[in-house]
This record gives sequence, C-alpha cells and structure tokens, in this order.
Amino acid sequence: MKTFLTLTLAASLMSTAAWAETVKIGFVTTLTTGAAVIGKDMQNSVNLAVEHLGGKAGNLDLEVIFADDGFAPETGKQATDKLVKQDNVDFVAGYIWSHVLLASRKSALDAGKFLISANAGPSQIAGKLCNENFFSTSWQNDQTPMAMGEVLNRQGVKSLYVMAPNYAAGKDMVSGVERTFKGEIVGKDLTKWGADAQLDFSAELAKAKASGADGLFVFYPGAAGGAFMKQYDQAGLKDMLPLYSVFTVDALSLPKLQAANLTGVLGSRTTQEWDPTLDNAANKKFVADYKAKYGAYPSYYGAQSYDAIMLIASAVAKVGNTTDKDALRAALKAADFDSVRGNFKFGTNNFPVENFYLREAVVDADGVWTTKVVETVFEDHIDSYAADCKM
Repeated sequence: MKTFLTLTLAASLMSTAAWAETVKIGFVTTLTTGAAVIGKDMQNSVNLAVEHLGGKAGNLDLEVIFADDGFAPETGKQATDKLVKQDNVDFVAGYIWSHVLLASRKSALDAGKFLISANAGPSQIAGKLCNENFFSTSWQNDQTPMAMGEVLNRQGVKSLYVMAPNYAAGKDMVSGVERTFKGEIVGKDLTKWGADAQLDFSAELAKAKASGADGLFVFYPGAAGGAFMKQYDQAGLKDMLPLYSVFTVDALSLPKLQAANLTGVLGSRTTQEWDPTLDNAANKKFVADYKAKYGAYPSYYGAQSYDAIMLIASAVAKVGNTTDKDALRAALKAADFDSVRGNFKFGTNNFPVENFYLREAVVDADGVWTTKVVETVFEDHIDSYAADCKM
C-alpha cells in the first residue's frame, strides 16, 4: 500500500509539473460568419507572435486555444466558459465585439483568470466595471472617435451627419465623437447589427446627402465597412460629403476596395492608435514578417492581438510561473515588452495611455493601398472613464 501511495503521489507531482510547463491562453474571436475576416487577421497575428517568441514565455511553453464567438454574445460566453472550465486556461484574451466581451467578462474574472481584451473597449469596463485582472491592449471605445472629433474641429467642420451600428461599441463611437466635436450633429442613424447586420445604406446615405452636413462620420467594422465604402463611392459623395471614419477603412477593407477600383477611398482619413508605418523596431518586424507570411498588411486588430500575446509572455517570463497571481498581475501592469506602438503603459484602469494618429488612405511604393500617419492628434491620451474606476 505504501509503495502504491508513493507511486501515485509521484505520478501526481509529475503530472502537476508537466502541466505547469505550459502557459495556456484561450483566445476568443470571430472565426465564422462574415466577420471572420477580422478573426482570421487576429489569429494570424497571434500565431506570428508565438512564432517570434519561439513558442516560449520565458522557460515555459506557450499554448493558444482559439475559440469562435460566432459574432454573438451568448456564443462568446459559452466559448469563454469552455476555455475556463474545461480547458483550464491561465489567460483569456481576444474579443472583437463589446457586447460579446460584456457578456463573457464574469465567466473569466469570477474564475480568477486574467482577461486581456485585444480589441473591444466598452465604457463600462473602463469605468465602474473595471477589475484588477482585466487589461486592454487596444483602447477604450470612445477614444478613437474623440480623436476624430478633434480633427474635425481643426479642419473647421461645422456640421456632421453620423452613422454607426446599433450596439455597445457603436454607441460608444458616437458618444466619443460627440464628446469632442464642437460643431452641430445634424443627423444620426444607428443601423441594425449582428450576424444579420444591415449592409444596404442607400436610405441613410440619401438622408446624409440631403442634410447639408459638412462631413459624414461613420463607424462600420468588418464586412459592413466594405459594403458602406462601396455604396459611398458609387453615390459620388466624396466631393460633396467628405468622409471621416473610425474602424472602417483599414488593412482588411482596403484590398477589397482596391480590387473593385473604388478610388474614392484614397485620401480619406481615419484616426487610430496604430499604423503600419510607425517607426519602431517591433512594429517593423511585425509588419514585414506578417506581409511575408500572409501576403498582406496586418490590421490594427492584428497589431493589438500581437501585443496581447507579447504582454502575457513578458509577464510570465518575469514571474517564471502561472500560479503567483499577485506577481503576474504586477508584471502585466508593468507592461515590460516591446510593443508595436513603441512605448506602452497602462492607466489606473488597466487601459493603455497612448497616442492617437490621423491616418490617410494612400498607395504604397508597390501600388498597394494602405495607410500612413498624417499627424499625431493626441499624445498619452487617458480615456474618459478612468476616473470612474475605483481599483
């Protein structure tokens, strides 16, 4: 009996040691539906980050388990539950959509897991629902449109028509531009969103044209962005209703727009916290290797996902294990990694304090449509909800 118990204990210790050798990251994104183009870009960037790390976080092996949210809050929560309860991951990361993240957050945080958003930045989590185990490698939703509102002021735009999808992030985007824009909002449309999102914007564009606004502000990520841009171009609105967008003209939509020769997008401007032309070593390597491996420019979704993996790996490497939660939390907060954005630091609510840039759609030296930085709009910007976080 003693021999049996000794062998059982040894086997148990060996099993525990073997388990401790692997850092398990559950990454939730959209891998089906029309929004899968975003999820694929994030997945590619995560895999590239793991490749750049040699599959290691310090001396520990990295394992990433991808989960599909199906572009739906209930599916995203189910995927998160599985990662936490069955796969027993150490970190839960990803999340494109704010309504999916809001539905999933408790599943991860109540289980004591670290939750890293690589995109979604709902105002609730930046403020009253902040948590010491939640970190973002993207932005708070309002910030990017706030930067665009400041651009509009600088350019003397006095009136604006606003269009966005009717869900948590869409409402935050509208709130953000309204927060900084000093002119008049002459019209606003919040369109249907989800797996059966509205993709015909002819009625809204007609209303925008008739409004007499100086400009049109839109937020349409993923497939909806491509559909909107095509219809905007076909309506011939470029010269009479200049377009100002966030999360609409990007590395995912531009190849399709170029293939369709929708030249109206060239010269349009958007705000963002990252661009493929940012001049730092980590970004140059990320962009060059992504283009070489996948044959296209990465998007900001990918850049933020790449940073999420690098952040996690830096914390685990510093601590040397995944069991010391206090040490891991402090290491995550320190953000001691080479970000594709250059210097990276967290605010009091664990959202980044970062620059926001005005970007323009251009043609690169190889004839490929991409973006470049025109100017820095905000430096070291802190989101508007950090003061509501009581950590």
